[in-house]
Amino acid sequence: MKLEGIHHITAITADAQDNVDFYAGVLGLRLVKKTVNQDDPTVYHLFFADENGSAGSDLTFFEFPGAPRGRAGDGMVHEIAWRVASTEALDFWEERLAARDVELKRGESTLVFRDPEGLQHVLRISSVDDAALIADHPEVPAELALRGFDGVRAFSSNPERSEGLLRELGFEVAEDRFSDHAWEARGETRGGTIAYDPAPAERALQGAGTVHHVAWGSTIEEHEAWRERAMAGGARPTPVIDRFYFRSIYFREPSGVLFEIATLGPGFTVDEPLESLGEKLSLPPDYEHLRDQVEANLKPVRSPRQVAA
Repeated sequence: MKLEGIHHITAITADAQDNVDFYAGVLGLRLVKKTVNQDDPTVYHLFFADENGSAGSDLTFFEFPGAPRGRAGDGMVHEIAWRVASTEALDFWEERLAARDVELKRGESTLVFRDPEGLQHVLRISSVDDAALIADHPEVPAELALRGFDGVRAFSSNPERSEGLLRELGFEVAEDRFSDHAWEARGETRGGTIAYDPAPAERALQGAGTVHHVAWGSTIEEHEAWRERAMAGGARPTPVIDRFYFRSIYFREPSGVLFEIATLGPGFTVDEPLESLGEKLSLPPDYEHLRDQVEANLKPVRSPRQVAA
């Protein structure tokens, strides 16, 4: 068994509309699902991805209105890496983000920036053979667009503790110029990395602009077996949880990062057509009877596509 790289990454925002404006409007991702946090259905859960809502490009946000800014610390993901195809792509994003007063740090093959709430991203030139997961955006040419996740970086005060579990889950040592503790999960179709950096002295604070968890992809058929593998590696995974769009198990790896293993399906078209993904509030069947109550608690959120239309 091999995990199929990163399935999705979930973070926290304090303002859903501002979040949509940046990730769909500026970064050119597609808002593919507008639903609720299934553990707290009073708040939004927004999903951004490529045009088809593919695992491997799926950045999601829980909205907790008015939440204070968080601070990444020991046991937390602090950077999300995206693939781009070329130096020309980096040039494009440098110009596009600078025009919006986003602070940037340009490297030889990277571009580092933060979203409006402080969540750090890096664009990396990548030559891997994985399929390019691209969203359509009128201002972003396809050859310059984001092409899916490359990996994440996390803080750890003792990254050696994570090695046993990562090896049990099929991760292999990866090369990383900034870390001696980097790992890749690569399956038949896709790969993704996690690298550990020394933890800062400041205490971690979960809040707006921080990552909540990182999910790794599994086939539906192997999902239960991954739970057994996680337990064999010393983790304490949850039972399988049906999230309607995929099934999930959760556990903390020894450095403290919250991992999820999520299935590659059923997918986001299970309850709305591909061409109109993310335009309406979608509720899993178990929550549909709460629609009136849920909608009364949520501010309307519109994607740039809807505004343009």
